[in-house]
Amino acid sequence: MLMTDVAAVHPSTPLQKRVLVVAIVASFIAILDGFVVNLALPAIGRELGGGLVIQQWVVDAYLLTLGALILVAGSLSDHFGRARILEWGLAGFALTSVMCGLAWTGEVLVISRALQGIAGALLVPSSLAMIITSFSGPAQSKAIGQWSGWTSAAAIVGPLIGGVSVDMLSWRVIFFINVVPAALIWPMLAGLRASDAARDKSKKIDYLGAFLAMVGLGGPVYAFIEQGRMGWASPLVWAPLVVGAVALALFLVHEARTAQPMLPLRLFAIRNFGWGNVATLAIYGAISLGFFVLGIYLQQVGGMGATMAGIALLPGTVILMLCASYFGGLAGKYGPRWFMTAGPVLCGVGFLMALAVQEPLNYWTQVLPGQIVFGVGLATLVAPLTAAILGAVPTEEAGIGSAVNNAVARIAGLITIAFAGVIVGPVFTRQGLDNALLVTAALFLIGAMASAVGIRNPPREAAASAGSVTDAASDDGGPASQRS
Repeated sequence: MLMTDVAAVHPSTPLQKRVLVVAIVASFIAILDGFVVNLALPAIGRELGGGLVIQQWVVDAYLLTLGALILVAGSLSDHFGRARILEWGLAGFALTSVMCGLAWTGEVLVISRALQGIAGALLVPSSLAMIITSFSGPAQSKAIGQWSGWTSAAAIVGPLIGGVSVDMLSWRVIFFINVVPAALIWPMLAGLRASDAARDKSKKIDYLGAFLAMVGLGGPVYAFIEQGRMGWASPLVWAPLVVGAVALALFLVHEARTAQPMLPLRLFAIRNFGWGNVATLAIYGAISLGFFVLGIYLQQVGGMGATMAGIALLPGTVILMLCASYFGGLAGKYGPRWFMTAGPVLCGVGFLMALAVQEPLNYWTQVLPGQIVFGVGLATLVAPLTAAILGAVPTEEAGIGSAVNNAVARIAGLITIAFAGVIVGPVFTRQGLDNALLVTAALFLIGAMASAVGIRNPPREAAASAGSVTDAASDDGGPASQRS
């Protein structure tokens, strides 16, 4: 199914077809694993123990290394070759997936997930870079749109795949299945080595920036997750928080001064790019927190099985796939600003409607209506968000622009899930769910306000020429890599 639909782009050469299939499958499995575990978390907790803290770490260990290293991985692909880095990433991802599936304690699983995130970071930017160097003109926009839609779909269907695996087999299956697509595309990837772009050894790899980013993100995440067990007074909590804050400050200083930064801060001076990423941070942080909490609550308190919980949260996916192209076309005609404003508002209202959840749980009246409203809001905003961000940067910098936005989306989920223990409390309760829903809605509102204040619609004639970006982004219902 995946490879057949990918080929429907009709690239002009067999080489382009192979590049597109490899790029989409490699990115798909990397993004998928950021979310496939969500509905498996209760089962993991029952078997390995550790409570909410381990559940948070199973998600955040992956997002931490993925988000911190995804930008420097782009430099690695330029230096060593895109196909070579993809081979390293794919082999590492398959190996660490098996390690996750064999984990015998929560701590082993968390360490394996962190290693898996490192491998995943090698997959995404190299995939997009291969597309950008192999396609040009309208064909490039179309290919980016297909890549966008499938990576978006990975984040959406991930929880459902996790739920079915848990109920029918075991939570361990969600990791073992990664080996299958990796093995399928390996021969195609090996065949791309000969056509790989020449290595650009003039580009330096920002190892210091990567280290500072890892410490800067990891310190606060560790503090906010572990404070539930140790308390804020513990030096094992406040010390990592302080170290992380200092590292983040040093990271920004370093990126502003180094000749070849992994995070080009100058891009944020472009209005729609800068404000679009502010909106991304709020919106995808909200999505990550909302579905993390709601997925666990439906099982641990609502009594749903993992598969039913996955199906319960699926209506938004269906609406997104059916309607995103329509809203993408409207945004291409009228500009993205008000679609990026109205969409998050509707998403927030959808989660607020889940405040009606009571015990015993009635899905049809308490959960489904909110998911429908959320789905309409999501379909309204995803394609315009991609168009606004990718359309704001020069064409030759579309790759780094998308990679930065990808990293922002992953970091957004990393941060909000780290805060989940503070918001919900050590044990899931109805009050904890209400708190999380209110915070989720507030984040969506912040995203809407950032869009209304910061995003500017291009002139009508420019909007017409930029329509191909919007159309490409909306072909499969979502933005390139911002999905949560």
